[in-house]
Amino acid sequence: MFSIIIPLYNKAPYIEKALRSVQAQTFREFEVVVIDDGSTDGSFDLANKLIAEISNSPVESPPLGGFRGASQPNQGVSTARNNGVKLAKYPYICFLDADDWWTPTFLEEIKGLIEEFPDAGIYGTSYYKVKNGKHIPANIGVEEGFSQGYINYCQVYAKTMWMPLWTGAVCIPKKIFDIENGFKPNLKLGEDFDLWVRIAFKHPVAFLNKPLAYYNQDVDVKNRAVGMRFYKPEEHMLFTDYDDMMKNEEFRFLFERLALYSLLPYYYNKINKEEVKNILLQIKNWKRHEIKYFVYYKILPKGVLKKYFQLMEILYQVKTAIFY
Repeated sequence: MFSIIIPLYNKAPYIEKALRSVQAQTFREFEVVVIDDGSTDGSFDLANKLIAEISNSPVESPPLGGFRGASQPNQGVSTARNNGVKLAKYPYICFLDADDWWTPTFLEEIKGLIEEFPDAGIYGTSYYKVKNGKHIPANIGVEEGFSQGYINYCQVYAKTMWMPLWTGAVCIPKKIFDIENGFKPNLKLGEDFDLWVRIAFKHPVAFLNKPLAYYNQDVDVKNRAVGMRFYKPEEHMLFTDYDDMMKNEEFRFLFERLALYSLLPYYYNKINKEEVKNILLQIKNWKRHEIKYFVYYKILPKGVLKKYFQLMEILYQVKTAIFY
C-alpha cells in the first residue's frame, strides 16, 4: 500500500534510527526506497548494510515490498525524492528524511485516516519537534478537541505558525504527486510547502491530530536546510511566483506571516535586496501582523536590527550551553 521514500545525504549517524523505525511498523504492506544523493561520508554503504540485515532478519517478518537502495549524483533533496517516487510500486507515498523517525503505528494510523477520508489529496499527522534532546509536541492550529478530519491548510498554519503538514508525517496518493510533477527541483528551501499548498488548493487535506513522527532538529546545522544559510531567489520558496494564489486572502495572510519572519536575515544583511523589497511592498495592511515586524522593517535601521539579532543569537547559545 505504501512506498516510503528516504532521501539520504551525509546522514551516517542517523540513518539506522530512521530505518529501524520503519522496520518496526505494525502495518507491513509497504516498501522502502532509500535514494542516496551523492553522500561522501559512507552513509549509503551503511544504509545498504542495514537493508541487507533487515531483509535477511530471521526474527522479523519482512515488509511486503522490502527495502532497496538507489543512488544519484548530488542534485538535492527535491530531485532525490522525485526519483524515489519514480521507483515506487505502491499507490500511496510517504517520505522520511534520514535523520527523522516514526512511532511504530505511523503507517497503521495513516491507513486508517485514508479509509476514513478517501477523497483527500494529502494526509498528515501531528509530530514531535526534537530540540536539545526534548520531544516537543507540535502546536498545530486546530480547534481544541479536534482529533481528525479535514482542515483548512492555510488557516491552520497561520494560526500558530507550526506546519500542519511536515514532510516526515505526510502521505500523498501517487497519482496526485505525479499530476503535480512532485517537488520543484530548483527549490532548496520550502520545497515541501510549495507542493503541499499546490495540493491543498485543489484537494481536501485530512489530518490526524496525534503525534506519530519525530522531526529531529538536533542535527549538525551544516546538514540542515534551515538555519543561517542564504539562498538564491530561485532556490527559496518565498521568492516563487504565487500570483494566482495571492488572490486567496487566507493564502496571502499565511504567505505574509512566513515572509515577515523568514526574510529578516535577508533584509538586514542586504541579500536579495530587490526581491525582498518587492515582497514587502506587497504587504498593504501591516496592522494584520505583529507590531514587532513593523518596528523591524519600518523603524529600526538595518545595522541596529542586525546587531540586535546577533545579540539574541549569543544569548540563545549561552542559554543552551547552561541549561542543556
